[in-house]
Amino acid sequence: MKFPLARGFWQLFKGYWSSPEKWKARGLLISVIALNLIMVYLLVRINDWYRIFYDALQAYDWISFWPLIGEFTVLAFIYIIIAVYAVYLRQMLTISWRTWMTEQYLARWMQGQVYYRLQVLRSDTDNPDQRISEDINQFVSLTLTLFVGVLKQLTTLGAFAVVLWNLSGLITIPIGDAEFTVYGYMFWLSLLYSVLGTYFVHLVGKKLIRLNFDQQRYEADFRFSMMRVRENSESIAFYRGEMAEGVGFKERFANVIKNYWGLMRRTKLLNFYVNGYGQLAIIFPLIMAAPRYYAGEMALGGRMQTISAFGRVQDALSFFVDSYSSIAELAAVIQRLTGFTEHMEECARVKSTIERGEGTANELTLQDLSITLPDGLPLLTACTLALPHGSRILVTGASGAGKSTLLRALAGIWPYGSGTITLPAGAKRLFLPQRPYLVLGSLRRALSYPRTAAASDEEIARILTCVGLDHFSARLDDVDDWSRILSLGEQQRLAFARILLIRPNWIFLDEATSALDEPRERALYELLHQELPSASIISIGHRSTLFALHDTELHLSNQTYTYQEIPHDS
Repeated sequence: MKFPLARGFWQLFKGYWSSPEKWKARGLLISVIALNLIMVYLLVRINDWYRIFYDALQAYDWISFWPLIGEFTVLAFIYIIIAVYAVYLRQMLTISWRTWMTEQYLARWMQGQVYYRLQVLRSDTDNPDQRISEDINQFVSLTLTLFVGVLKQLTTLGAFAVVLWNLSGLITIPIGDAEFTVYGYMFWLSLLYSVLGTYFVHLVGKKLIRLNFDQQRYEADFRFSMMRVRENSESIAFYRGEMAEGVGFKERFANVIKNYWGLMRRTKLLNFYVNGYGQLAIIFPLIMAAPRYYAGEMALGGRMQTISAFGRVQDALSFFVDSYSSIAELAAVIQRLTGFTEHMEECARVKSTIERGEGTANELTLQDLSITLPDGLPLLTACTLALPHGSRILVTGASGAGKSTLLRALAGIWPYGSGTITLPAGAKRLFLPQRPYLVLGSLRRALSYPRTAAASDEEIARILTCVGLDHFSARLDDVDDWSRILSLGEQQRLAFARILLIRPNWIFLDEATSALDEPRERALYELLHQELPSASIISIGHRSTLFALHDTELHLSNQTYTYQEIPHDS
């Protein structure tokens, strides 16, 4: 999807400056602007100093030499102090703005499971982590750098255009029998030089916008592929998948290099032009001032002041030329961030058509529940059930029948369908996926997730012993990537430890024991019955041994369902 850059920029820009932090932001921005204006004033003073100093040199005025050196020293010292604090305050503003934007984006990404919906609904959304961590930083930094730069250069242009105009005097140009008098000719020549330079640099560098956009995307895809190998290293090792992964690496890295070559070639052309433009700017003011100087209308000091003033005017007018790469990079960042924002808004706008509520009855009820895929394909039609508290229900069905999607609907993260789900009021619920999520940090945090407060060490040690992980009791405060240290079977046992710590009333298990042997599986289910005798358990599984651990079966097949008791030997 294409976004007009101006509209995209404004949507990203306006939020911070109208937020509760707006007065702090505006105060910092005003301070930065004020310091840059003072810098321009000091540059004008230094430019005038050039005229006085070089005139004194031409006149061999020894008496004025040291006082003028002293004056320059004072002006330069003040300029250095102002320049340092102008950058420092701009960096403060950058940090504040980035912090606010990052917090806003993280909140929008996490609210309403948008992070999950992006994967389900917008598979074309690439690397949300890069959008939030890198692109926001680039947007803020580049915006402030370019904004302050433009403002400073416009001010510089206004101040030094007057200086250059006054230095120009007038020049008479004979054309045929007529003569034309041009006022401020050096200013007009500087303007023409810079306008032409800006136009041609745009022609040379406009392809950089797309190339920068693609480069960031290819780099992120390459990093993501390596991250996937790290996360799934054991599976890849079992498959002996090194060759296949290597092919994937080469393909993604080839995209990186191919685009980078294109970026290099275009940057080379741009650098040829920019450097040539800059070198020509050294001799151009000498040529401009030559008619007045050799006519005796300008002293050496005026000539040197002209060179300095032209440099300032040319820098101001050539800001676009010098900053084209940054502008191209900012345009690419705006496109990526605007696209990411639009995708998040699309996901947030998707409202669940399945009604959820809490009832007074101590049971979970499904009333005319239908579940569909995002494209409307039905998985389950008109399911009406009442699941009493304390039930042990096994959900079965062929792969793709909608078992896991049913659990997603019960959890409230699947919006597609119709009907009503009524949960017992105030009941604590816990959903366990097949691969437990282990948060980064200490083992204690991983055990307590999603709670932030942990139980006592004694209780944790007891529960770890119950699930057969007592050898980890001494490592509760070790900080590590526990998803890498623990096997999948150990991770699933740790997830059962979470159940015992949280003590929910309703437990939903999506093949939560698939990596365990049958005796361990039975032991964990019996542990739940012992520790949480009144808890309801709804399990998804394929093993025949699970039937002995549940009382009823909910079988899904061809969009329909059957619900029946499981016979057990007396």
